[in-house]
Amino acid sequence: MSDVTAVERPPEPDWATLTTDELVAYRDAENRFRASEGARALLGVPDPGAAMHWQEVALPGRAIPVRVYRPASAPGGDQGPLPLVLHVHGGGVVGTAVQCDWANSHVAARLPALVVSVEHRLLDENTPLSAAADDGWDVLRHVVRHAARWGVDPARTAVFGESCGALISALAAIRAREAGLRLAAQVLVNPAVDVTGTMFDHASIAKYGYSPTRAVPQLRFFQRLAAPPGTDARAVSPLYADDLGGAAPALVVVPTRDAVADHGRMYAARLREAGTPVRLSEYPGARHAFLTLPGVEPHAEAARTEVLEFLRTSLAT
Repeated sequence: MSDVTAVERPPEPDWATLTTDELVAYRDAENRFRASEGARALLGVPDPGAAMHWQEVALPGRAIPVRVYRPASAPGGDQGPLPLVLHVHGGGVVGTAVQCDWANSHVAARLPALVVSVEHRLLDENTPLSAAADDGWDVLRHVVRHAARWGVDPARTAVFGESCGALISALAAIRAREAGLRLAAQVLVNPAVDVTGTMFDHASIAKYGYSPTRAVPQLRFFQRLAAPPGTDARAVSPLYADDLGGAAPALVVVPTRDAVADHGRMYAARLREAGTPVRLSEYPGARHAFLTLPGVEPHAEAARTEVLEFLRTSLAT
């Protein structure tokens, strides 16, 4: 058996010159690292009270891998239908559901709930953001339609995501409202909700675009793949949705040392203006993706607790 602890993290690429082949090689190596035991020092150790496994959701024309977290004390839903939390990891062009084991296993074990994390198609020259958004929405709709098979209560359903995953979750919440699917909550952590030409027109970009990390080059690369020329970037930018009224009550979590912090603040304001209940929670000094980095981010545990309590209240019977 290979020593998974020996997986090395690849160096961050030059986003300005990255080719498609280089992107594929980089994200394969990066995702191997994120799924390795050695990465647990950064990403956190899963809650032992949750059982985790991979499976596939069969959809028309494609199958989507999902990472499923279930409270270990209730295998097969023996204690009755569980609340459903549909989760989407961050990254956009890179990332895997495994990087969120720490938070998702905790939610599954402590809520308790069934957490289904979508391993959506990652963005590249042939895969725009709309494809990843379809994966999130289609998995949500599939699990709700087959609630008995999954052992969940469709009346107690929430969406949850970080960064690009929060964008996909926000789009799913909008589509759910339009389809008449009632969601009890949406949790959006460091959401990047604007891929239009105004994506960079925010004070937080100017202040944190190159510190504490070089976010702007990766965001520009992400934007180019998310909405290729000729597509409607507003269609995949929840910040510019025509109507946010009637969407699920939201918790918007914003780390303040984040280039896209103003995305979250502005989206919370738009939800509030539309009459949608929203709680904006800021974590001073926290960086982007802090919820997935409990090994180095001191605010991660407090944010995880806040997410859990918000979901517990929202999904109560």
